[in-house]
Amino acid sequence: QVQLVESGGVLVQAGGSLRLSCAASSSIFRLSLMNWYRQAPGKQRELVATITRGGSTNYADSVKGRFTISRDNAKSTVYLQMNALKPDDTAVYYCNAETLGVNSWGQGTQVTVSS
Repeated sequence: QVQLVESGGVLVQAGGSLRLSCAASSSIFRLSLMNWYRQAPGKQRELVATITRGGSTNYADSVKGRFTISRDNAKSTVYLQMNALKPDDTAVYYCNAETLGVNSWGQGTQVTVSS
């Protein structure tokens, strides 16, 4: 199983930007499909963005044009650049790795967007 550690969550004003990072422990990170999920209070966890091993990306409609997922295989790290943040983006953000059939999760990082 891949160990994942997220960082970068803070309190930010609406309209601001933030970059989340997720560092993976495993050298097989490059074989992983990487996802960012988020969970707001009282809501189900939702998929925000995905990046494949080859670098293809996909986004939830609610974040398209504002968020960008990227990966650095040399650093075994995946990023989520978040721009034009809205109060509705407030949530705990989780990193997820799908590696050779095994699913791994980070502990989450809190993002709070004030209006």
